[in-house]
Amino acid sequence: MYIENINSPNDVKKLNSKEMTALAAEMREALLKRASIHGGHFGPNFGMVEATIALHYVFNSPEDKIIFDVSHQSYPHKMLTGRKDAYLYPEKYDDVSGYTNPAESEHDFFEVGHTSTSVSLACGAAKARDLIGGKGNVIAVIGDGSVGGGEALEGLNTAGELDTNLIIIINDNDMSIAENHGGLYRNLKALRDGNGKAETNLFTAMGLDYVFVKDGNNIDELIKAFESVKDCKKAVAVHIVTQKGKGYEPAEKDKENWHWHMPFDIETGKDKYSFDGEDLQSMTADFLLEKMKKDPSVVALTAGTPTVMGFTKEKREAAGKQFVDVGIAEENAVAMSSALAKFGAKPVFGVFSPFLQRTYDQLSHDVCINKNAATFVVFAASVWGMGDITHLGLYDKIGRASCRERV
Repeated sequence: MYIENINSPNDVKKLNSKEMTALAAEMREALLKRASIHGGHFGPNFGMVEATIALHYVFNSPEDKIIFDVSHQSYPHKMLTGRKDAYLYPEKYDDVSGYTNPAESEHDFFEVGHTSTSVSLACGAAKARDLIGGKGNVIAVIGDGSVGGGEALEGLNTAGELDTNLIIIINDNDMSIAENHGGLYRNLKALRDGNGKAETNLFTAMGLDYVFVKDGNNIDELIKAFESVKDCKKAVAVHIVTQKGKGYEPAEKDKENWHWHMPFDIETGKDKYSFDGEDLQSMTADFLLEKMKKDPSVVALTAGTPTVMGFTKEKREAAGKQFVDVGIAEENAVAMSSALAKFGAKPVFGVFSPFLQRTYDQLSHDVCINKNAATFVVFAASVWGMGDITHLGLYDKIGRASCRERV
C-alpha cells in the first residue's frame, strides 16, 4: 500500500503519476470503510481526493498555505499530512476532528466548520505575508456551494484587487448540500459547458485571472494546472470540475443524501441504524405543506439545508414557488423573511442553530426593530445540539432573545 508510507506531503512528491492514481484508490477505500463505521462528510471528500494529492505534489505545505473552506473536503488533506492512521485504523478514528484543526497539525491554519470563509482568510494570509516580507503561495479551497455565500463573494471582490500571489481553487461539483440556487450558478454551468469559456465569467469580472480544469479528478491535468499558477503574481481562480461522491455508486447517484452520512453497510448503502416513526423535521415539512395548500402566502425558506426542516426533494417540488432556497446565505434569508412579512406573506425560515448565529445583525435590525412577524424554526439548539466547537447550539439564543425584547 502507498498510503501506509505517506507521513507528510514530501512523501507524495516522490510518487509518479501511476502511483498517485493508486494512492487515490487506497485513500477512497480507507475513507469508505471509515465512513461506514464512523459516519461523517462523505461526498465532498470523495470528490477531492485527486485534487488534494495534486495540491500536495505541487505546493510545499506548510510554507505554502492551503486554507480549506468549511472543512467538508479536508479528510484527504489530513490523510496526507501525518494523520493517515485516523483513517486507516478504527481504534484511531476519533483521534482527529471532522474539521481542519491547528492543534492537530502545522498544515492546518484555522479551525473552520462554517462555510464561505476561505477566500477572506486567504486574502488576510496573503496580505500579512506581503507586509512582513514572507514567502510562499496562499491557496484557498472552496466549493461551488460556498461561493454563493456573502462572505465568499466579499472575499472574491477583495482578492480581485490584491496585486499579489493568491490562488483560489473552485471545487465545482454542481452541488451544495442539496442542489445549488442562485444566478451565479448559471454562470458556473455556462463555464462548465463551454470548457471554461462563456459570455460572462464571474471570476474575471471580479478581476481574477482564470484557469479551467474540465476533469478535476484527473491527477495529471490538476498537476499541470496547479504548476501553471504556482508562484503567480496576481490572484487567480482555478475552476476544477469534480464528481461529488466519486468512487461509490450510491453517493454518485444520490449526492444530497450522501453529503454527510450515518454509518452504513458498504455492500448495500443502507443505514446501519434505523429510526422508526415521525421526526420533527418531517412533521415540520408536512405541517407547512398543509398550510401552503390553504394559504398561498405561506412560504418556507432555507439557507442551503432544506432537510433540517424536512423538505426532501419530493417535498420541495410539492411546495413549488412557496419554497425558497437562498443558498448558503443565512443573513439573506433573515432579511428576506422580514420583507416577506412586511408585505403580506407568512415566512417560515428553518435553520440549523449554529448557523443562526451569523444573523445577529439581521435579526436585530431587519426583523426586530421593524417588528415584522417572521417565524424562525431552529433545529439542534441548546447543549443537545453541540457536536463540535464550530457547531455549538448555544449562541443563537442571543439573537432570539433580542427579538423577544424588541417585538
